[in-house]
Amino acid sequence: MTLRTRLTDPRVLLAPGVYDALTALVAEQAGFEALYLSGASIAYTRLGRSDVGLTTATEVEDTLARLTERVAVPVIVDADTGFGNALNAQRTVRAFERAGAAMIQLEDQTFPKRCGHLEGKRVVPAAEMVGKLRAAVDARRSSETLILARTDARAMEGLDAALERAERYLEAGADALFVEALRSDDELRAAAARFGGRVPLLANMVEGGATPVRSADDLGALGFRIVIFPGGTARAAAAALQGYFASLRQHGTTEPWRDRMLDFAGLNELIGTPDLLRRGRTYDDDAAD
Repeated sequence: MTLRTRLTDPRVLLAPGVYDALTALVAEQAGFEALYLSGASIAYTRLGRSDVGLTTATEVEDTLARLTERVAVPVIVDADTGFGNALNAQRTVRAFERAGAAMIQLEDQTFPKRCGHLEGKRVVPAAEMVGKLRAAVDARRSSETLILARTDARAMEGLDAALERAERYLEAGADALFVEALRSDDELRAAAARFGGRVPLLANMVEGGATPVRSADDLGALGFRIVIFPGGTARAAAAALQGYFASLRQHGTTEPWRDRMLDFAGLNELIGTPDLLRRGRTYDDDAAD
């Protein structure tokens, strides 16, 4: 099922954040219908750095291609600002579409951008973002590749201005909308009341961020169609690694941690090693005789 088709279903779509092929595979095995490739989480895990515009389009494209080669579920990818102007955004859309993106997210921050829940963001003029979105729509090869327009204007210009920007982005051809860093339940309701019945609307849940964290079911009841927890995977992994490394340093062995980790056979089962080896044997010289 394509993402466009899935979004015609009234059920809310919960897409966990992933940052590499392994996290994508585990999420797919858990039964999620779509995944969200988080630009912030690529910065956290690939660079060990903050989400302040340090990742490149090529790094995201490479990560995306590795995900879509490994999993079958649709992937929504964070393309930041498109990594430049309208022409750069076109290159980004074409590259990410070739790499298997089902939905490509573009935002209206200036460059270098920063995480939507950090202070000090700035946005480009709405007209500039409208042109970038039009360019993105023109660049895609397939109508099944969806364009998600994100506005970060709430922090600088207020809620009403952010909603007006989202309206203009919808008119420019965006297939879905994302009003970032809404500050309260009332603001979540206001965004959903304006757009929820008209276009797939995304809610971003960031643990400790500006937006109150609510369940996918609660947000779906308001009118949101897509709910992401983009950085939760990286934060959970970082917390687990802190505990693991502290234990290993203290005890000099992994034995105290064994009940919280996969063993060699368990990991190989998860990633499909037995099936991979079976398939490899079909190409052995002896098998061909």
